Amino acid sequence: MSQTLSIHHIYLSKGHDFKGRFGKERRNHEVSEVESVECVAGKGLVGDRYFGYKEDFKGQLSLMSMEAIGALESELGLKNYRRSDFRRNILLSGVDLNALVGQIFRLGAVELEGVEQCKPCFWMDEAIGEGAFAAMAERGGLRCRILRGGILGKGQVEMEVLEKHDG
Repeated sequence: MSQTLSIHHIYLSKGHDFKGRFGKERRNHEVSEVESVECVAGKGLVGDRYFGYKEDFKGQLSLMSMEAIGALESELGLKNYRRSDFRRNILLSGVDLNALVGQIFRLGAVELEGVEQCKPCFWMDEAIGEGAFAAMAERGGLRCRILRGGILGKGQVEMEVLEKHDG
């Protein structure tokens, strides 16, 4: 059974701001918002920092829900930040992303495996606002492998779970 979701934002960054930066200052690589992106099986998103990062990488694409972002904005009183600061590739609404951990699903023409929840890092308090690191627990998004490539674009998209793995 499929359901209709909405893709609100698609972000790409050519570099890492936080990865490997413990005890150092954040880098500030530009984040670009695009209308659509090419998803390449086993590689990632064309133009993103994780494209071709390593074989079988579990974060070839990251998703975050607008519902979680709205809750964080309300709880933390967030005003002066950019949604791209979450460092997730695709912000969408209409699905419980945590329920997709361990599932193979189709988003439009792209087939994904939901590998694990995105765990926030301590940098989120600096990037988003005080308290963001703790508040993002269990709602930081979903890391995915791309099993079959295609193009994802902003707007409505059909999602269908193809395989359920219960353990």
